[in-house]
Amino acid sequence: MMWNWQQPDWPHFTWNQGRLALAEQRFLVGGGVLLGTVKHLGEEQRNQLTVEAMTTEALTTSEIEGEILDRASVQSSIQRQLGLAADKRRVAPREQGVAEMMVDLYHTFSAPLSEEMIFGWHRMLMSGRGIDVGRYRISDEPMQVVSGALGAPKVHFEAPPSAQVPSEMARFIDWFGRTAPGGAGALPALTRAGAAHLYFESIHPFEDGNGRIGRAIAEKSLAQNLGQPTLIVLAATILAHRASYYNALEAASKRNEITGWLAWFAGTTIEAQRRTLALAEFVIQKTKLFDRLKGQLNDRQQKALLRMFREGPEGCKGGLSAGKYSTITGASPATATRDLVDLVEKGALVRTGELRHARYNLSVPLKPVRRVTIGKNGELAEG
Repeated sequence: MMWNWQQPDWPHFTWNQGRLALAEQRFLVGGGVLLGTVKHLGEEQRNQLTVEAMTTEALTTSEIEGEILDRASVQSSIQRQLGLAADKRRVAPREQGVAEMMVDLYHTFSAPLSEEMIFGWHRMLMSGRGIDVGRYRISDEPMQVVSGALGAPKVHFEAPPSAQVPSEMARFIDWFGRTAPGGAGALPALTRAGAAHLYFESIHPFEDGNGRIGRAIAEKSLAQNLGQPTLIVLAATILAHRASYYNALEAASKRNEITGWLAWFAGTTIEAQRRTLALAEFVIQKTKLFDRLKGQLNDRQQKALLRMFREGPEGCKGGLSAGKYSTITGASPATATRDLVDLVEKGALVRTGELRHARYNLSVPLKPVRRVTIGKNGELAEG
């Protein structure tokens, strides 16, 4: 097996730009629609959307790697770093680190990519983990992506030896600069971001954190092509299609003709953009709900609704039960039931099930977002 970096045309990727042309156009149009939507939000709503999108990305880019973080802690850290009101909870290093990377990505999207920036992100992510932090891998052991039983692993990819990493990364950073808008080899938005992610993952320069940093680089690339932070929930959309993500990356690691990978990435990114538009609508509906119920909610009800909204469009997974309501608010079981019935009557929640099986969900309508794929002739299909 020869991997892409072992082939004579590495790293000169080729692709069929015609297959991506419509997707590139749709992405730019979608970027304009999202910008227009955000501009029409009030400052508080814009801040809510920013925090919600960044929190979702921080959580899901970690979950892709099997790491489950505390949402409230990540959100609190992001709010503090953005200078917004936040609680004073203590945040663990893992939540703090990924939040720092997301905020830095947001603030420095237009700055050139550099080794110093990449090392900085790695230090943020790996703080307190006791591995090589803020430097490329140096082990002589092969860097492999494997699965299966310990005695019979399946190798999905093997990266270049550690001795090659510094020169490979220098070439990658130069390529990223040359392909930027206004650069000598400027590339369309989706093409550049998809190629950048694959290129970085193929080098796999760190002992750990490659996936999270590679996705951050893809988002930085998209933001540079749009001229603003994207806020699109790319990692969340990749997580929704995690198996096909890994399959697409593995297939692309075996050759340097990457049309298939770019088509997968383009469809996923457009879907992510649409998810962000749905998230913006969710924020708008949240504001409308609280405006309508102003002065009608007790402190317990307001606390519970805010907690559900903080969890994003899904609210509480599996729905809010009377028991969960009591845990959140400290209410007795009888008070919890009365409060929940009142919230249903006021149109804040909808109930499914009866008695101890009753569950409550936000009444905010959610716009469904379907899977987007790019066909052989470049057509966009949804399903």
